[in-house]
Amino acid sequence: MPEGHTLHRLAGELQTAYAGGSPSVTSPQGRFAEGAALLDGLVVERGSAWGKLLFLHFAGERILYVHLGLIGTFVLSSVEGQADPPVTGVVRLRLLDERTVADLRGPMACKVLVPDEAAALLARQGPDPLRPESDPDRAWAKIHGSRRSIAELLMDQTVLAGVGNIYRCEVLWRHRVKPTTAGERIKRATWQAIWDDLSALMPWGVRTGRIITRDEVLADVADAIAAGETPRILDVPRDFSVYQRTGESCYRCGSRVRHAVVAGRNMFWCGNCQRRT
Repeated sequence: MPEGHTLHRLAGELQTAYAGGSPSVTSPQGRFAEGAALLDGLVVERGSAWGKLLFLHFAGERILYVHLGLIGTFVLSSVEGQADPPVTGVVRLRLLDERTVADLRGPMACKVLVPDEAAALLARQGPDPLRPESDPDRAWAKIHGSRRSIAELLMDQTVLAGVGNIYRCEVLWRHRVKPTTAGERIKRATWQAIWDDLSALMPWGVRTGRIITRDEVLADVADAIAAGETPRILDVPRDFSVYQRTGESCYRCGSRVRHAVVAGRNMFWCGNCQRRT
């Protein structure tokens, strides 16, 4: 499932492509035909995201809500010179103007909401490290009062929005936290350090389109941007400290990286240096 940075990046791309314009909105598959008819021809105001939830705001207080789920994709492509680009695959929703087509396939949710419905949906989400107005104390209150493991809590979108499996594995390693530690045993300072780290790491994911958690890679990408270069997604190495490194040596202490299923997802950690509670 895409992590929060993907949805924030996508919201920005949709806003750049369509804000101020009135794209046609259709449902080639047919399953979203009624919703598409409500949005077709309306002016797009902005895109936004909260955690793993994506929103495209239209005039008339109509909001397109999308949750990609495990298999959903929302792909934008240039169509300059193509009046009617062909539909490939099963497309639930298509946005189209003279420059850009955006095709949505396989989402878990695709609905038209009014502001009150969108607000109610957001009220059930935890704070999002990519939203400056988010309050980490809201997540801390749930973590501090829970006997569930910190690894499970970090994946609960009602506790913390936008964090997926890769970020949880990597940030727990970065702060030496044992994944099975109960939330009620996590120290307040440790939680603040985790929140601050996510708030610093995840914007790089929005900017580059790739999860970056190793300081060496971050430094190289930052140097490239400072030199006026724009790293492409494929230029950013997919190199993690513990994620999918079962049996390999921990970069910090040399012990073996371990693996177990936690909260239905594969958890990776170092049993030697991740002992902090």
